[in-house]
Amino acid sequence: MDVTHRWRVADEPLGNFTDQCYRVRSQSTVLQGLPFGGIPTVLAINFLVWLLLLLIFSCLRKTAWDYGRLALLIDNDSLTSLFYGEPSEKEKSPCEPSPSDLRAKDVGRTFKLVVSFYRDEEIQSKCGSDAITYLSYQRHLLVLLLIACVLSVAIILPVNFSGDLLGDSPAQFGRATIVNVPTQDRFLWLHSVFALLYFVFAALSMRHHSAALHFKEDDKVARTLMITRIPQDISDTSLIIKHFHEAYPSCTVTDVQFCYDVQRLIKLDLERRKAMNGRMYFAGRSQKEGKIMIKTHPCARLCRCNCWGFKQVEAEQYYAELEEKLTDEFTAERNRITLKKLGMAFVTFQDERMTAVIIQDYSRPRCRRNPQQSSVTPILQSHRWGVRYAPAPNDIIWENLAVSGSFWWIRFAALNVSLFLLLFFLTTPAVIVSTMDRFNVTNPVESLHNPVITQFLPTLLLWMFSVCLPFLVYYSAFLECHWTRSNENLLTMHKCYLYLVFMVIILPSLGLSSLDLFFRWLFDSHFLDAARLKFQCVFLPDNGAFFVNYVITASLIGTAMELLRIPGLTVYTTRLCLARTEADRLHVKRNQAYEFQFGLEYAWTTCVFSVVMTYSITCPIIVPFGLLYLLLKHMTDRYNIYYAYIPTKLSHHLHTAAAQQLLAAPILCMFWLLFFSVLRLGSTHPVTLFTFASLLLCLLFCLFGLCLQKLRPKRSSSYQLSDQGEGNIQDVERSSISSTIQSNVFMASVLQDQELSPMASPAHTSYGALETRADHSGEEPEMTPENSDDASH
Repeated sequence: MDVTHRWRVADEPLGNFTDQCYRVRSQSTVLQGLPFGGIPTVLAINFLVWLLLLLIFSCLRKTAWDYGRLALLIDNDSLTSLFYGEPSEKEKSPCEPSPSDLRAKDVGRTFKLVVSFYRDEEIQSKCGSDAITYLSYQRHLLVLLLIACVLSVAIILPVNFSGDLLGDSPAQFGRATIVNVPTQDRFLWLHSVFALLYFVFAALSMRHHSAALHFKEDDKVARTLMITRIPQDISDTSLIIKHFHEAYPSCTVTDVQFCYDVQRLIKLDLERRKAMNGRMYFAGRSQKEGKIMIKTHPCARLCRCNCWGFKQVEAEQYYAELEEKLTDEFTAERNRITLKKLGMAFVTFQDERMTAVIIQDYSRPRCRRNPQQSSVTPILQSHRWGVRYAPAPNDIIWENLAVSGSFWWIRFAALNVSLFLLLFFLTTPAVIVSTMDRFNVTNPVESLHNPVITQFLPTLLLWMFSVCLPFLVYYSAFLECHWTRSNENLLTMHKCYLYLVFMVIILPSLGLSSLDLFFRWLFDSHFLDAARLKFQCVFLPDNGAFFVNYVITASLIGTAMELLRIPGLTVYTTRLCLARTEADRLHVKRNQAYEFQFGLEYAWTTCVFSVVMTYSITCPIIVPFGLLYLLLKHMTDRYNIYYAYIPTKLSHHLHTAAAQQLLAAPILCMFWLLFFSVLRLGSTHPVTLFTFASLLLCLLFCLFGLCLQKLRPKRSSSYQLSDQGEGNIQDVERSSISSTIQSNVFMASVLQDQELSPMASPAHTSYGALETRADHSGEEPEMTPENSDDASH
């Protein structure tokens, strides 16, 4: 019997295969059939929970009307006020509007949340151009899914219902899937054609999205090169200038900045500023209340009684002594900083054409010739340099520059190997479900067929794990010590998406719980003998219902939980409880705002979109719920970006890579159709051959696009939204965002001459919108590892 014959399945009831699949899955009860896949029950439960979460959110907003303005909180101690609360009277600036004015304004903003009527100009001015680009990406996905919804529901779904393999019972969910269509039905051509059309629509949509970004040159960034592998004993900038003057006579150097190890210096600077603010806080209170005594033990606030014998000290004197001590350490460290050179430098030229000449010279294959040399080349070892365009200063994570060379690569490899081993054996929530089955926990449920357990709970578990476990990937990228925030977000996006595709789509589709079982499933010695059963398990009707329920859970409970931001509230409350004094609590409130994690959000949004696209042909009912998810996700992200996160700017390469990554979704759909065609129709059937040819063509198209991008000459560029793009928006920074350093100075802010003066009053900053960090904004070209062993960080 040949392989083709073994993979061919006759048009017969699928009950036997269903029973075998469930036996293969260790008698798991989580995918057992229920009326219409349990979708109505799961939808009703999710809707009720969604309403409850929105009610809680509304109550919190009513109790704490200025949601997210953590920087304005000083004395409020209730749990809701800690995270959602309003400012006390003493911390308000005279120029601030009255509470009644702000409440009236907030009512209007609440209405805007409901109708999603925030103008892009408002978000652009408050949150930066990256936020607008991300929201534009979501809008393109909405349009794409709207088209897919019309086609899948209006054409594919009736075709699936026209079959008769699974009977005519209205409670049979399988009638809505491709499994119900007979193999001799010519309508099967529609499924393959529509899968190809979805890829074309996705490519055109992402092309339109990318075309809305116009690239412009930032003057100083375009004129600056980052040079690595300079001998660390070189400290004379005149040698660098002399080299370029002799090697490239037409190039004029205007500035040279060496890089230093500032890890400890940045930490000391933060600590001394914290101590200074504590001294000033208690100095102001002492003038009104007299001498103030505090307990400096970390647990002193958790235990108010004196039974533990925590020592009390005078507050202002304590912080004054601490500030003096830290300032002395900071000054000593700063005086020693020239001894901590990193062998890197930023060299600025008079004209950007000069940098292009040097980049071209260093980009040539090393086997052909060395770059231009000078009389000081033996001293500078310029032939060993790594030269690339400099990222924007505010994109650089200055403290991470100290981690470079082979140590960075060893650290990178160790972290990713550890992450892979962890995810290899613990990949999906099916691990927990399998453990429950092993101990016969679900035996009573098996007889009850309770839809809350058999359908709602597994999808809720999958959603919870797909939200929580990717944070392991995110923190691994954080610990890798990348040199730029753009690279950190880019790697996070790719790793999280790859992990989520395995965890959410591939492994649950096969009824597996981890990558370990996946490889054993795929490469066992009896693979061909069991191939028919294995692929049949992918197309169980209840399998499609499982993913419909998952998208419903992500749409309703998932987006409501993102509004509440429970993890952020938990972290914030914990930090406040561990703060030693009121001054430390104020410091926590001022520093609770974080940047929006574009890499993580791109991966998460694209993952759910991929689930919808993968099953949009085989199970068309999933598409309307995917459209619901994107609509609620878009409204939620607009609200959170506007209120809950500080502005950030990243390289345009992140947004371009996200658009390219999206094309994996329709390709997964084609893979699923190819498996089905080989299984049901045979490997030589015209539909199978057409699906295979379409898949191959799409893969070649993506590969060609990647090669074309790599061959494109590198340019140092930032971006602004096209005038013909989303809302004719220009790249405008908030006038209220101030910084003590210039964004075009290639030097860590801690090394620049700046007076240690009191930080701005918290009454003038607003968490999530108006507060920013000096090193966290700016236009950032991506730093890539090409042509350098230590430049990818």
